Amino acid sequence: MRQALEKSLRNELERAVIKARDIAETAAEQVLKRLNVADRQAASYLNDEQRKLRNRLRAHARQLGDELVDGQQGTKHLLVEVAYEHWHRMLFARFLEQNNLLMYDEYAALSLNDCNELALDPDAGFGAKDGWELAGILASKMLPQIFRIDSPVFELKFSPEHQRELENIIAKLDLKTFQAQDSLGWVYQFWQTKRKDEVNESEVKIGADELSPVTQLFTEPYMVSFLLDNALGAWWAGKRLTENDIRTATTEQELRDKASIPGVPLEYLRFIKQEEGTTQESWIPASGTFDAWPEHLSELKTLDPCCGSGHFLVSAFLMLVPMRMEMEGLTVNEAIDKVIIDNIHGLELDQRCVEIAVFALALEAWRYEGAGGYRALPDYHIACSGLSIEEAQKEWTQLAKGNEEVAQAVTWMKHHFKDAPVLGSLIEPCNGSFSKRMPWEILQKALPESTSITLEAEISSKGL
Repeated sequence: MRQALEKSLRNELERAVIKARDIAETAAEQVLKRLNVADRQAASYLNDEQRKLRNRLRAHARQLGDELVDGQQGTKHLLVEVAYEHWHRMLFARFLEQNNLLMYDEYAALSLNDCNELALDPDAGFGAKDGWELAGILASKMLPQIFRIDSPVFELKFSPEHQRELENIIAKLDLKTFQAQDSLGWVYQFWQTKRKDEVNESEVKIGADELSPVTQLFTEPYMVSFLLDNALGAWWAGKRLTENDIRTATTEQELRDKASIPGVPLEYLRFIKQEEGTTQESWIPASGTFDAWPEHLSELKTLDPCCGSGHFLVSAFLMLVPMRMEMEGLTVNEAIDKVIIDNIHGLELDQRCVEIAVFALALEAWRYEGAGGYRALPDYHIACSGLSIEEAQKEWTQLAKGNEEVAQAVTWMKHHFKDAPVLGSLIEPCNGSFSKRMPWEILQKALPESTSITLEAEISSKGL
């Protein structure tokens, strides 16, 4: 089982991420100004390609929640998006590289030195100008649900001095950082440090923009282990321990040793003696035996409704894989796939947390002992329940061209998802006038085929 990031390295990572955010946002601000994305009119010095990119960025800004007022395009959310995506694509590429998982194709893993060499070859470098850009492109191809290759933010290029600063920050991080199980979770919390301080000092009312920074608290590894050991671990102990074990054991540790298997040490699992008055004193898990749980792990559904960057999901995954191998006689990869398909579910208001959770789970699946490294994995049951559909519903309404049923469906969706950025989008879909057909089914049927395909992708990306 992988270890948590030690305190000194955690402090080093925190300083690095805070510094990186300042540099990335400065770089993002400069590149958006060069394209005069916020201005009413495109600058005369922009060529046709730059004008098209500018228009795409303005549209993307509106999708992110930036307002267009009298031709002046807000860029507050867009700036944060550009900075976040560029820095994290580099950082995640480094995570992959340091775990021998930065794949050029299905079979070949590359180092950053390899990327530097391939970037010089116009036929092999995917058009990348340097090794870091190629590494980011490869990371995007491996994890398209995290880094959307077609996003206009990746067509922007930071100035060379800012790019070098970010590269140097990553290069100086201790290599142990990229091996620890919880590093990815800390990465996002540290990214939010400055913003959290700003929100707390401002004392503004907490809304969608402020909610994530002030509530994103990474759970310490020992807390996660304690909770899982005394829930899933207690159920497992009920399957592993015999009546003789619980009657004759002299210590809790003796029971933990008998219940544990490789990869599941159950070091935080607690037992207590049954109260006096029973026919014979025996041990029971302090948290109970969870008799109502399914008999078989294939039927167990675990849901973290506020999954953040996936710390609980990854820890549960690392327990369930060896459990299912032991109980069902599965191979490593069979168990990994079945745990992803059957057992692990997560919801989160913050889309970026969802992306990190997916990456963290994929990373652990690929580097699990005996798993063989990179391969295609099943779809994850991890979704963002906090994205607004405000911009999307405007577009869908326009495409409806007066279709009353479509208009009603859009109105239904707008009403039920209006508070999603703050409260989430967990609704009872069978309530209301659309109990027989879901609104998005109506939209898909009524809109042109090409639009329906786009709509399906939009709905899927939003976790609806």
